[in-house]
Amino acid sequence: MKKPETEELEAARAEVRDLQRAVAALRTELERGRSDAEQAVQRAVTAGTGEVALLKNTVGALRDELERARAATDAAVQQAVTATHGEIAQLKETIAALRLELEKARLETDTAVRVAVSASQGEIIQLRATAASLREALQLAQIDRENAVSREKAANAADQEQFRATIRTLREQLEIANAARSNR
Repeated sequence: MKKPETEELEAARAEVRDLQRAVAALRTELERGRSDAEQAVQRAVTAGTGEVALLKNTVGALRDELERARAATDAAVQQAVTATHGEIAQLKETIAALRLELEKARLETDTAVRVAVSASQGEIIQLRATAASLREALQLAQIDRENAVSREKAANAADQEQFRATIRTLREQLEIANAARSNR
């Protein structure tokens, strides 16, 4: 794919070539005109002096017109070249501005990424600390629960022993009472 600068330069060159061809065609035409004029002069010399003067005036007018055409062609070529240079300079300025804008956008993106990564890392550190704290709290809660269960088992074991002792005492008293009734 051609760059816009190259396409414009080629367009300007093509226009210059076209103008050069036009100049060459005008020269050819001029040469033909000169040849025709010389032939006319020869006829005029033979035809008369008045006609020669008229033809000289005509030739002078054609030369002036040709010079004006050449000057106009040269001016058009110069104008095209100047316009092309101006446009090229403007495009270069636009390219430079776009490069600066692109670099600025890259820097802003890099900064945004760094800020996001930094914020994420801070959040990750905070979440890890929270997870460690929660893990420790969970372990302490498990230890407290196990201790509570152990205390409860110990308390239940003491209560059970007391209940057994009470049951033995009551059995003994009941047996004594039953034995005393039987003896009576």
